[in-house]
Amino acid sequence: MDVVMLSRLQFAVAVFFHFIFVPLTLGLSILLAYMETRYVMSGDEMWKRQVKFWGKLFLINFTLGIVTGITLEFQFGTNWSRYSQYVGDIFGSLLAIEATVAFFLESTFIAVWHFGWDRVGKKMHCFAIWMVALAGNLSALWIILANGWMQNPVGYVLRNGRAELEDFLTVVQNPYAWGMYMHTVSSAWMLGGFFVLGVSAWHLLRGSHTDFFRRSFRMAAPFTLAMVLAVAAAGHHQGANVATLQPAKLAAMEAQWETEKSAPFHLLLLPDVENESNSVQALSLPGMMSWVAYGDTQAEIRGLKDFPSEDRPPVAATFWSFRLMLLLGGIFMLLALLAVVQRSSARICPCLLKALVWALPLPYIAIALGWAVAEIGRQPWIVYNLMRTSDAVSPVPGSSVLVSLIAFIAVYSALGLLDIMLLRTYARKGPEA
Repeated sequence: MDVVMLSRLQFAVAVFFHFIFVPLTLGLSILLAYMETRYVMSGDEMWKRQVKFWGKLFLINFTLGIVTGITLEFQFGTNWSRYSQYVGDIFGSLLAIEATVAFFLESTFIAVWHFGWDRVGKKMHCFAIWMVALAGNLSALWIILANGWMQNPVGYVLRNGRAELEDFLTVVQNPYAWGMYMHTVSSAWMLGGFFVLGVSAWHLLRGSHTDFFRRSFRMAAPFTLAMVLAVAAAGHHQGANVATLQPAKLAAMEAQWETEKSAPFHLLLLPDVENESNSVQALSLPGMMSWVAYGDTQAEIRGLKDFPSEDRPPVAATFWSFRLMLLLGGIFMLLALLAVVQRSSARICPCLLKALVWALPLPYIAIALGWAVAEIGRQPWIVYNLMRTSDAVSPVPGSSVLVSLIAFIAVYSALGLLDIMLLRTYARKGPEA
């Protein structure tokens, strides 16, 4: 039993399950803050009903997200103790700020918001949900600054056999981390928009609470389209960071084996990893990959063969995760655009409504694929070009990790099913009278 692979699988299970809840929390919090602001400014009771209905779904998701997130940080001590010993001076400071500042701020104001109806003034209550939204997105920032440091380590010095923090400001200003943050948060807000559209579409198909869900549909459609465009822009920007700072990851994402100037983007591509080539390569856009990566159609793209085999990321997993993510992005663009076009129609096209309902899981899958590209594409490094994943695990027997991995899968599967069941039940019930 390979303790490295088992530890990686356990952390992947914990992270992916936890990140089922995070993006909906981030996206819905922004939409709830907007709805309540409309209620306070207009006095329209319909907006209050909107806040209470979507707020119930938000609280279900938030609560289960906390449960799945608590165990993550403990794994740095149980499964990755050598990593923690080597870089804990840097990584730990960022996680500590997230927990003591952002998370406690979010938890405090979510209590004020949840229990404060008719107990505090309207403006104070609205302020509370804005603070929840701010703190939640601030929490995501500190987590991603920590992950971004692993992707592009800066502001440190090697001393006493470990990496120690030298310049905290440089760590906070890490351009790779900020690119990750913009891409992650915009995708979470997009997911929140599609969640509102999907639930609204389900009710509109059945003719239940039509006025209520027409309003939520009209509100969410332009927001979702704006976020789809923001995700695309942030992804393009982050692609340039990857090209500059992690060229091996870029080569794996595009199955680029040979170093090439004016590298094309192939719409149809089938990598042949064993032979270090592509068995299918068609519908090429000349110079497009070079332009996307460097803003210059004549720029040189380094191929995988330029890197030692032991320093290359897993090509197939990175490539297919990236391609599927791009495909889903195109679907999101089409659905969001159609929703905006149809939002004011007397009768929204039933085919579009059905598509939005069936598309509810797709943003979750796209976000998971994005993280797969980021994390698998970084291998074999846990801290890029500084520490290998194989050197970071705890000195524990593989059997112990296997037992905990099975336990994690069982518990998290139960929590995931519980979340789906509760969200489905209360979403189908509709707003309270």
